[in-house]
Amino acid sequence: MIQDIAPSVFDNHFENISVSDDDIVFDFWDDKVYVCYDSKEQRLILPTFKDFSYPKLAATYLFSIDNKKYFLIKDEIVPFANLPNYTLLTPRQLRDMPLASNVELFAVFSAYHIWKWYDDNKFCGRCGHELKLDTVERALFCPECQTKIYPRINPAVIIGIINGDKILITKYRRGYAHSALVAGFTEFGETLEQTVEREVMEEVGLKVKNIRYYKSQPWALAQDILAGFFCEVDGDDKIKMDEGELKYAEWVSRSEIELQPSNYSLTNEMMRMFRDGKIS
Repeated sequence: MIQDIAPSVFDNHFENISVSDDDIVFDFWDDKVYVCYDSKEQRLILPTFKDFSYPKLAATYLFSIDNKKYFLIKDEIVPFANLPNYTLLTPRQLRDMPLASNVELFAVFSAYHIWKWYDDNKFCGRCGHELKLDTVERALFCPECQTKIYPRINPAVIIGIINGDKILITKYRRGYAHSALVAGFTEFGETLEQTVEREVMEEVGLKVKNIRYYKSQPWALAQDILAGFFCEVDGDDKIKMDEGELKYAEWVSRSEIELQPSNYSLTNEMMRMFRDGKIS
């Protein structure tokens, strides 16, 4: 999955430190980020601070991977001409590129998550004053009313619904075009298991039983923490698809499962585990 970068180690511990010339720097413009794709080596090259021609740019520390530090330029002020070897691509576009390593892509995804949080939270929701960066923890704070805001993380579930030797495969009506499983966000007052029951009923009109946790995954594109569950259809297995949400929902046998093009998602791993007979 996207976060599987071993033997490299991701460290999201907060530090209030300044950027250096050789540190990696992300600059997002309208959901796009500057990267260079080396097609021969099948890897992403990310710009360092010295690649930018504005030495007084303010950069905010994000995280480290091994001994490399990663920073974010919060203000969209760097013109394209200053990075002639780089191009602007969305994380979704990068996801579809063949890559020999997950490390740089996971770094992009993680940086996108924090950038999106900063971009969506510029003013205090309580009093309307401009928010500032906290210096002791990863938070935004209002100097007027002292409100603190922490990174947004949305809980959601991925659901493998099993019916004997088949699993329910879906395709979304909008967005990602490849095979998927039933999924959805947790609502207030719900447990994750109750989210599973509700989302299955809403999207495909089925009741389920024997709900069991599989694995979790951070998914920065929607600022999610995904929790994967397997369960079994309970009673009638006739699918009543929500046509506003899905364009395809069918029971599919193990041998007929069509996996996603990449191995980054929890959804794809769950489909593969069922296909290979490791989940029953």
